[in-house]
Amino acid sequence: MTMSVRRHGRLAAAAAVAALIAGALMSSPAVAAPPRAVDPFHPDFGPNVTIYSPDTPVDQIQAELDALHAQQVDAEMSTARHAVYLLPGQYGSVAEPLQVKVGYYTEIAGLGASPEDVTVHGAVEVYNRCLEAGGTANCLALVNFWRTIANLSIDIDKAGQDGCRQSAEFWAVSQAVSMRRLDVSGGSLSLMDYCTAGPQYASGGFIADSRLPAVINGSQQQWLIRNSEIAGWSNAVWNQVFSGVIGAPDDATFPDPPYTTIDATPISREKPYLYVDDEGSFNVRVPAVQRDSSGISWGDGETAGRSVPITDFFIATPDDSVKDINNALARGQHLIMTPGVYDIDRTIAVKRANTVVLGLGHVTLTAANGAVPLEIKDAEGIVVAGVTIDAGPQLSPVLLRVGKEKGGKPLGDANPITLSDVYFRVGGPHIGKATTALEVNSDNVLIDHTWVWRGDHGVEGFTNGVNGDTDRWNTNTGQVGVIVNGDDVTATGLFVEHFQTYNTLWNGENGRVILYQNELPYDPPTQADWTQPDGTLGWPGYAVAPDVTAHRLDGAGVYVFNQNNPSIVTANGFSVPETPGVQLHHIMTVNLSAGTVQHVVNGVGGQADTTKIGVPQFIVDYPTP
Repeated sequence: MTMSVRRHGRLAAAAAVAALIAGALMSSPAVAAPPRAVDPFHPDFGPNVTIYSPDTPVDQIQAELDALHAQQVDAEMSTARHAVYLLPGQYGSVAEPLQVKVGYYTEIAGLGASPEDVTVHGAVEVYNRCLEAGGTANCLALVNFWRTIANLSIDIDKAGQDGCRQSAEFWAVSQAVSMRRLDVSGGSLSLMDYCTAGPQYASGGFIADSRLPAVINGSQQQWLIRNSEIAGWSNAVWNQVFSGVIGAPDDATFPDPPYTTIDATPISREKPYLYVDDEGSFNVRVPAVQRDSSGISWGDGETAGRSVPITDFFIATPDDSVKDINNALARGQHLIMTPGVYDIDRTIAVKRANTVVLGLGHVTLTAANGAVPLEIKDAEGIVVAGVTIDAGPQLSPVLLRVGKEKGGKPLGDANPITLSDVYFRVGGPHIGKATTALEVNSDNVLIDHTWVWRGDHGVEGFTNGVNGDTDRWNTNTGQVGVIVNGDDVTATGLFVEHFQTYNTLWNGENGRVILYQNELPYDPPTQADWTQPDGTLGWPGYAVAPDVTAHRLDGAGVYVFNQNNPSIVTANGFSVPETPGVQLHHIMTVNLSAGTVQHVVNGVGGQADTTKIGVPQFIVDYPTP
């Protein structure tokens, strides 16, 4: 049976206690609402979280997860959010393997202290999504966004599937998808779905803290794998980056193949995760910062860090007001946000050092009335993870601000503010308006995997954006994707797309980025709309401010697809100050079939135009050593 069934008795008792407290308060002077009680053994995560135990019949789990996938497989712009958790133990067997498919806005994770505590004998997969002819044609992974798998061991068993499907565990995904803390064995892992009718394209993804078998990259255009172990890696398209990966391929012959290999990740912190301890109590593990590290964090025992009891958290639902959430944060509680879409009409302010904000099941914060949905103050060790922030139909100045706008107190480098799997969306399910998506003002911030997206497609107010159409350009507005003003900011896995001026503008000193991916906007109506005030044609996909003296970028691509007006020209994919301390390593531009980027960086590098569709223009190092 699922844990949600066994929870009812405790909930009834808790309700009775709450009623007694409420009655007492009615006869007393008005006071602030007390902290919400949390049962450490059976916390109430709401209706969109399902927790299974090993004694749940496999056929029940299979049927329920098949139904969830059927609901979510085409739910790209829906409001449904789900998390599925597995208590420590074994799921599936040789006689009855558990074969799970993961749809949109779905998180599937183990609740063990180690990935080895929860084993799925079977598969946990994502296949191509078929978009035409009633779901049988135009099958690809280019829009397989927003899903998560974590903290599991997968013993691959594809018994009962057809011959092609038995050849690998398939994880055919693109942006805003993370695979963390996995131990996969018994076969190979494919990052493309070569069994479904084509074109089979895939574009982007992220793996961290995982031990994997041989990996088939296939059609993946770009990928970052960080602090992991792999038995092998085959194929590359444009931009494959390995940081702190044992078994990573050599990159000495870049760009043939286009591998970028960094032996040790300069700074990392793994994402917080739920787990159940030996007494059955729920906790959140907050991994420690690592420096110059490689390989998995859990190979020699428990991941280094601290554990926070679930009773120290305010467990929020979409029905809770921002006032309730801020009151909880102000009294020193950490925050868990249960799956759903939250309308945020005033700023959630995270002020206290070492506060943890953890979203479950791709929780989404949608700006209402032009609010700034989330602000992180200048305080060390704050961690925000697993949260998507959406622009609303009224203009927000920024969606997430980290640190005081005009500069706050300096923060040391021992305990950085960390963002893990924090995603941004301007448009898609509805029209969105934001001046800037992510603004980082604090020093020593760590961004560990983000996708910052101005929607190029959606369900309301979106058109194909062709033949000079201006609808999307004038209504779904996002000026700047990411602006970094703080010093010593590091990003591992920075994906930013389609903004109307700078996609990324880096003003701070000593920035470090490992894997950067960008698509320029599809929809500028005219060249005048895509020309800077000084006459420069277009905005670079990645810009470092002229007065910066130290910056390092490893493994980066800027792609052009000016679908609306194919005559649009962009002068440079990258723009940086010409100084020895600013170094770009393994960068490229590429044309996806419309528009032109004249140079890779600062007037250097070949032109990416429609005579070279899909042919990258590479630069090994800039400036040239």
